[in-house]
Amino acid sequence: MNEGNQFLGTERIGKLMRQYAVPCIISLLVGALYNIVDQIFIANASYLGSSGNAANTVVFPLTVVALGIAVFIGDGCCAFVSISLGCNEQEHAHKSVGNAIVLCLSSSLVLTAVYLIFSEPILAMFGGTVNEETHAFAQEYFLYITLGIPFYMFGQAMNPIIRSDGSPRFAMVATVSGAVANVILDPLFIYGFNWGMMGAAVATVLGQVLTAALSIWYLRRMKVIKLEKSSFRLDGKLIPKFLALGLTSFLAQISLVISMAAVQNSCMKYGALDPIFGQTAYAQIPLAVLGIVMKFFQIAISVAIGMAAGCIPIAGYNVGAGKKDRAKSLFSRLLLLELAVGTVALIIVEVFPLQIAMMFGAANESAYYADFTVKCFRIYLCLMPLATLNKGTFIYLQALGKGAASTIVSLTREIIFGVSLPIILPIFFGLDGLLWSFPAADLLTFIIAVFFIRQTYRELSGKSAKALKANG
Repeated sequence: MNEGNQFLGTERIGKLMRQYAVPCIISLLVGALYNIVDQIFIANASYLGSSGNAANTVVFPLTVVALGIAVFIGDGCCAFVSISLGCNEQEHAHKSVGNAIVLCLSSSLVLTAVYLIFSEPILAMFGGTVNEETHAFAQEYFLYITLGIPFYMFGQAMNPIIRSDGSPRFAMVATVSGAVANVILDPLFIYGFNWGMMGAAVATVLGQVLTAALSIWYLRRMKVIKLEKSSFRLDGKLIPKFLALGLTSFLAQISLVISMAAVQNSCMKYGALDPIFGQTAYAQIPLAVLGIVMKFFQIAISVAIGMAAGCIPIAGYNVGAGKKDRAKSLFSRLLLLELAVGTVALIIVEVFPLQIAMMFGAANESAYYADFTVKCFRIYLCLMPLATLNKGTFIYLQALGKGAASTIVSLTREIIFGVSLPIILPIFFGLDGLLWSFPAADLLTFIIAVFFIRQTYRELSGKSAKALKANG
């Protein structure tokens, strides 16, 4: 065994979960807060308001695309490194990290170029043309966010890699530092300098630069994995192996973008048919409110993802070491915690929806804004416990090397149900149908997830870990 990470196969499961999952949760929460903090400050700026809020919602899915590519590389490398260290394959570990760095840098530059060249059709695709003011704000915000994509992607991709090297706390510190910088700079740029959407975006990018800089500092001083010049030579045989383990993370994010495109376009279409939101003065409200609800959902789901992603190095190591009983125990604890997180989130949205709306500028808007926000929270997120359980399930399946099962659960939720239901249900129920599409998708996905949960328990109980990995 690799002595640096051998404790992953011997230490108490509960202690390992706290050690790895808590920093991962904090890192993801802080990452989610980048966009959320922007939206709170934007919504409470009188010269931006709900139009600025709607513009933020338009651009949000485009940052998720960048995140999807980053976690494709980073999560895949993290899982591969953890399994490699469990099998004592040090050379595979350091080469996969070097290759991941090269892939992340090159793909981020390509995505930046694509966004700059095709900005107009991209913004239109996600509802940027709902009215002139929202469109202008979205253009401004999108430009500066795009320029920061290489820093954002690098920081997000390196975060799980740093965790796999046995430093979950440093991964957390790198992300938290960037977010704190964003929180400090947002009010200064938006309120102090009156830079508007540009100020919000620049504050975000500067925070991302700080996170990327700290990640570079760590990579030069890794504990278990030692990078060499040969690490950065692209290996055509190695890359597919670690990317395969990150495919689920990538598809989860990209399918979410496709789902958001369907939701936001349905929101524009059926909002225009609504007697209130069909009026020009209120046209941006459904899109702005939907963005607020998605941001709260992102907070809860970041906790769910953080718990599961934090378990990837633990599960990967124990699968590689053939300790299936520990992988099973870890899975059981994870599922219970996922349900608990979803239940707490559900209580919050059902009891305090108006208070949340006030944080996002409801006091400065019409009564229609607050009313629709409350309704949206209570319907859209009414099955949060199932949403968090589903998310934790497919990420843990990924950690076990069961890529096919993980991908099926993820794509079913976001593509099959996440796209079709927001299109079909509003035909019969208007905007209400759009709101009910989200819990309906979670319920149907849960039915499928139960099958894979039971199957995984049987395999962890009756087969060797190597067989489990082969069947993935």
